[in-house]
Amino acid sequence: MAAEDALSLTIAELAAAYRQGEAKPVEVAEAAFERIGRIDGRLNSFVTLTRDLAMRQAQAAQDELAGGVDRGPLQGVPVGLKDLYATQGIRTTAHSRVLLDWIPDQDATATAKLHAAGAVLLGKLAMHEFAYGGPDLSSAFPPARNPWNPDCVTGGSSSGSGAAVAARLCFGALGSDTGGSIRNPSHLCGIAGIKPTYGLVSRHGVVPLSWSLDHCGPMARTVEDCAIMLQAIAGHDPRDAASADVPVPDYRAGLAGSIQGLRLGVPRSWFDEGEGTDPEVLAAFEQALRVLRDAGAQTVDLDGAPFAESRAANTIILMAEAYAFHEPNIKSRPRDYGDSVRNRLRQGGLLSATDYIQAQRARTTICQQLRAVFDQVNAVVSPSGPRVAARFDAFDPDTAYRTPSYTHAFNLSGLPAMSVPCGFSASGLPIGLQIAGPAFDEVTVLRLGHAYERATSWHRQAPAL
Repeated sequence: MAAEDALSLTIAELAAAYRQGEAKPVEVAEAAFERIGRIDGRLNSFVTLTRDLAMRQAQAAQDELAGGVDRGPLQGVPVGLKDLYATQGIRTTAHSRVLLDWIPDQDATATAKLHAAGAVLLGKLAMHEFAYGGPDLSSAFPPARNPWNPDCVTGGSSSGSGAAVAARLCFGALGSDTGGSIRNPSHLCGIAGIKPTYGLVSRHGVVPLSWSLDHCGPMARTVEDCAIMLQAIAGHDPRDAASADVPVPDYRAGLAGSIQGLRLGVPRSWFDEGEGTDPEVLAAFEQALRVLRDAGAQTVDLDGAPFAESRAANTIILMAEAYAFHEPNIKSRPRDYGDSVRNRLRQGGLLSATDYIQAQRARTTICQQLRAVFDQVNAVVSPSGPRVAARFDAFDPDTAYRTPSYTHAFNLSGLPAMSVPCGFSASGLPIGLQIAGPAFDEVTVLRLGHAYERATSWHRQAPAL
């Protein structure tokens, strides 16, 4: 197998190819860097390449596999990191001039776990500045562009992660998600991405946006690949005060289970919030429901009110906590921030303690209502987003506040949720299906996503670059 051809494989397929002697980690890493050099000038998905480190890691993986040392399916697999995961000796900028010269003296826990699994780090990926704001030309680096149409946005804030995985520049990436920042770019770039339960993956060494809402998780080409990456990074970490000390199941093994008889809640009244959801997105979603029903699942209509009500509380908490983290710098060096994130941070400074406390009180009530939903159903399904990717020249950040947000409810509640590709618009842009489940039941969420992938081929499609 030619190394260039290996770049089209999934993580699971590449792991098998290594062990069957059909591909070699050093050659695959070299092919990845060649492809990045050829394509990424149009996409801006990477802000820092770590070629020397990657080639050392690839050689080590190759030598270990040849010597019978098997670290698991990520061994020798090229990956990327959203540029808010600390990397020892490698700059970590959060896409901002504020941290342009920061070189951490230790890895984030998730970074270290990927290294321990034998992954090959190609580099640090673009993002919305400090995981906030939007695609902003005034930030330290140019915004990432959508591989399906570089004139379009990727979604955020894990924008480079979505672009690089979709463009076959890396096999998987880590993102972060505070209001939808793994699921939005997964939806708009046509890949899979999961926001795990709050506390399942350590955030130690990850630049925060909102302490009580931040989640870390994987983005990859398939649900199985997300399960492989999640297996590597999940688990208790005493260095993260919010880390949960719970058993970590075998996520990949759980994919094989049946979805026969699983009850899927559909909160349809949510879909009409504000200006509503694009008809093409709704049509793809309804077709995805038919696929899941054909595979044995049942659908149940739900009241969409508690889902829709989550957005305001999530937004206020996010804004207040983001301002609390950035207050010293936004006061002393405001011009080092891009226009978009600077304006949003200043809005957070206008909130009162009363605003924050009332939002937290609302959160308690809403979370009780959301948890009660899972007494009736095994999972909740919805579109991942109300629209396909907008063009840069027509992008309006206020649009997000006029259409439904299908992601905020699961940050506010901390429940696991993932996006999987479920179709394309007439203009050739991806559409995502969101699947959410009870706390720490990633197995069911992943199983449903995998069952959907087995019955469809959307995840096999790649942009023509």
